[in-house]
Amino acid sequence: MPSATGLPQRRELTTKPRFSDKVFRGIVTTGGLSSLLLLGLIFAFLAYQGFSILKMEKFSFITGSQWQVVLNDSGAIDKANTAFGIAPMLVGTILCAIIALVVAVPVSVLAALFLTFYAPPALKRFLVAIIDLMAAFPSILFGLWGFFILMPSAEYWAKLLHKYFGWFPAFKMEVPIFTRSPFVAGVVLAIMVIPIVTSISREVFAQTPLDRVQAAYALGASRWSMIRAVVLPYGRSGVVGGAMLGLGRAMGETVAVYTVLNIVYQVNWHVLVGAGGSVASMILLKFGEAGAQEVKALMAAGLVLFLLTLIVNSIANAIVAKSGGKGR
Repeated sequence: MPSATGLPQRRELTTKPRFSDKVFRGIVTTGGLSSLLLLGLIFAFLAYQGFSILKMEKFSFITGSQWQVVLNDSGAIDKANTAFGIAPMLVGTILCAIIALVVAVPVSVLAALFLTFYAPPALKRFLVAIIDLMAAFPSILFGLWGFFILMPSAEYWAKLLHKYFGWFPAFKMEVPIFTRSPFVAGVVLAIMVIPIVTSISREVFAQTPLDRVQAAYALGASRWSMIRAVVLPYGRSGVVGGAMLGLGRAMGETVAVYTVLNIVYQVNWHVLVGAGGSVASMILLKFGEAGAQEVKALMAAGLVLFLLTLIVNSIANAIVAKSGGKGR
């Protein structure tokens, strides 16, 4: 109300949040804490289930190359001859993930640059919607597509790699069988990783300071010269972070790898050989017929994969946050 002098009364300034702000803050905080709680519960469950196996096998659980369950005459586990080691599956996990990144990162960066600086607005909206839709596809669809559609083409590409790069140990083939190899699995994983890396790279490229872009044009740079001199250096850390997030997705993928890869329990560094596996696909393969002790070993393998993926994603988030804050 106006005062006696005809001036409105002074408004009281306060930092006390309104009731609606308190409700919204409570909902957001609860959602964030519930995610952390679920993550902690998953870690606690895997650690509880697999602790006995990790205690028994110690570091050989990671470095060992045997997975065998031996029963004695009474049907119990013979601990002296039973061995659990996930080294072959860890090698396969890393190998398939690296192949996926080698294929996906260049395609994703080029796609992000096209969407940010070249695509017309209507086409950009359509392609962004398609990329976001690809990220939501179930992995079994990618696996079936890779098995029935991609594998014949990938087999031809594998033969070309063997023909021209067979001198390199990773592409050397003793038996010319190119189907269901880590190379095929890596290409399928690359298709699954591309939407993630593209989305993050596009967001980082879009944050390039406009004054730097205009300064490059003012100095006579072409669009591609501006991208090389300004955009790529600015978004380099963001691309690396997006690639590592894609690496975390590729390392934890299960059904798609199980569908297109010939699961063989042996250390295989040969990209084109139709043998290999991953930790996630091994768990899927063995879980249905595993006994109580082997289930605990599978839980321990899941714990190792959980920690490995968590570390990769944490590093990726730190890199992306650094890129967003400093632009480097």
